[in-house]
Amino acid sequence: MTTNDFAVVTGASSGIGYELARQLAGKGHDLLIIAEDEGIEEAATGLRRDGVNQVAAVHADLADYAGVEHAWTAIAATGRDVDVLVLNAGRGIGGAFVGGTDLADELNVIAVNVTSTVHLAKRVLPGMVARGSGRVLVTSSIASMMPGTYQAVYNASKSFTQSFAEALRAELADTGVTVTALMPGPTDTNFFHRAEMDDTRVGSSDKDDPAQVAEQGIRALFKGEEKVLAGSLGTRAQAVASKVLPDRAKAAMHSRMAEPGSGKD
Repeated sequence: MTTNDFAVVTGASSGIGYELARQLAGKGHDLLIIAEDEGIEEAATGLRRDGVNQVAAVHADLADYAGVEHAWTAIAATGRDVDVLVLNAGRGIGGAFVGGTDLADELNVIAVNVTSTVHLAKRVLPGMVARGSGRVLVTSSIASMMPGTYQAVYNASKSFTQSFAEALRAELADTGVTVTALMPGPTDTNFFHRAEMDDTRVGSSDKDDPAQVAEQGIRALFKGEEKVLAGSLGTRAQAVASKVLPDRAKAAMHSRMAEPGSGKD
């Protein structure tokens, strides 16, 4: 019978999610990791090689209600209490909302970033509250702080997850359950390629190390902090500056970074 704490991480096949899982593995947690792609099995193999006692991989499309329920069934089937829940799954799509992106892509962004986050939290959190202990990390973004010109739905989805995390934290303040929002900036993952933003200024620029972002996120999680602006000093300085800029200035700044073709300037 294992005595390790048990962590669940969504979107863990690569990027920030994989690094978050690796950080938890380093702390001795057993893991159940979830993603829609086949890379989740390779991720599990890599984490086992790093010395985790138990790693279970679940292949589930979190954009689909049945996919989230499949993930929850797998969690429940372990018979274990969830000590750490990392709601990290997310995706984006770049381009003009009118004429540049497909409705199906925009709705998929909402389903993954917003709906699945609410759905899985609704399944897992009652058990944490009943036990009086648990830690939740929600991957938001510094994008939550600004209008997302040419990423209108993505930034709006991250504004939702940021607000959701902060509201849950306030509701659960006296329950023994903490909620922390992880707010990275542009990070060196496949996010921008999948979002079809390779030709943008932000897509082609230098980005933060996902391992650094994950380390900062896990540190904040175990300190019980409300949120953490993660990444390099430059990224965090940009986020701090955005707090005082008017929305029209932030929208213009985001346009320069995310407009299709801007990376060719």
